[in-house]
Amino acid sequence: MQLSLISVMPELEKKVFLDVFAKVCYDGRLSKPHLKTIEGQHIPADLKVGCPAKILLNFPEGTIYKLDARLIQKNGRRPYFLTISHKRIQRAIEFFEYNLQLQKGIRPELKAKKSVSFEKNKK
Repeated sequence: MQLSLISVMPELEKKVFLDVFAKVCYDGRLSKPHLKTIEGQHIPADLKVGCPAKILLNFPEGTIYKLDARLIQKNGRRPYFLTISHKRIQRAIEFFEYNLQLQKGIRPELKAKKSVSFEKNKK
């Protein structure tokens, strides 16, 4: 048996992630809000983030928060995040206009940051 030196998900090798952006979503089964990571980061999108629901009830669905999180990986289950400090969860200033439009009742489109790719110049 050969050991692989290449990780399947190298972005999940760290345990603590700073400045993670997550969006408020409502779970129809539980009828309470929860957070999911958004695209355009160095972590996979749609990972759940554990956070107290009372913090998320102050603003509408779709609001983007910036937080520090700890990665939890249990045997055989999908990884998820837990917030490190509940007092440091705040709405993301980077998405100020987007969050402001949500509060006014306008449904803006969230534009994911473009990924960087390098191409060879043909001579």
